[in-house]
Amino acid sequence: MARNEEKAQSMLNRFITMKAEEKKKPKERRPFLASECRDLNEADKWRQQIMREIGRKVAEIQNEGLGEHRLRDLNDEINKLIREKVHWERRIVELGGPNYARHSAKMTDLDGNIVDVPNPSGRGPGYRYFGAAKKLPGVRELFEKPPELRKRRTRYDIYKRINAAYYGYRDDEDGILKSLEKPAEKAMRDDAKGEWHRLDMVRKEARKAVRSGEVAEVTIAAREILHEEEEDVVEEERTKEREMRDKDEKKREFIVHVPLPDEKEIEKMVLQKKKTDLLNKYVSDVLMEEQTEAKDLLNIHR
Repeated sequence: MARNEEKAQSMLNRFITMKAEEKKKPKERRPFLASECRDLNEADKWRQQIMREIGRKVAEIQNEGLGEHRLRDLNDEINKLIREKVHWERRIVELGGPNYARHSAKMTDLDGNIVDVPNPSGRGPGYRYFGAAKKLPGVRELFEKPPELRKRRTRYDIYKRINAAYYGYRDDEDGILKSLEKPAEKAMRDDAKGEWHRLDMVRKEARKAVRSGEVAEVTIAAREILHEEEEDVVEEERTKEREMRDKDEKKREFIVHVPLPDEKEIEKMVLQKKKTDLLNKYVSDVLMEEQTEAKDLLNIHR
């Protein structure tokens, strides 16, 4: 009895399921081209469907144990869905809907940093890697930054930065040195002016006492001033004597009391000496005596 009831129940379940499927609308298929869609709501629905498929595949590609081939296939499928999503987003904008591409996600590396890899593998612009696909052989190197090579500076680069400021020629232009030197210069000028007035007063008093013939006590400062004046006079006299001595030395002429041979005579003497040396080297003494006697007989002297 129980088995018949179970069978009937099973048949009833099948009948109910069949009726429910008949009442359902036939499953719609997403258009192959986004341009075929004319309704904004339909376009938004197909975009949402693509987003769900992308999310499901991205969750699946996080598993590193799927194998290299399966990971590459999943990554290709995700990129294909992303391209299709872009077409539907462009179609939504054409139909007057919102622009979803403005807030699209950026590509990140293994550390989560946003990177710009427009064409990393030659598979077309905008190809991206997701999940465990970023760790595949040949893909990891795309996200690694090359080490920065420190370029050695040449002599031209070194001298290019050297200007007048390097040697300190522009230190006066900043105004700092001028503001520091101004009070010091004023103090030095006041000291020099006061010293000059003091010495001038002492000098006048000393000269006045000497001219009047009065016996006056000569102070140490007056003695130093008078001594300096005497030294100046002596120095002037020495300078004049030195100038006169230099003039006298310039006026003196060098007289030679012994006649000196000129260049032609010196050349003639050197040539004669060379001839004599050659004759002594290659001619015998007997031949030399005969030649000398012949010259004497012929009265040849050269």
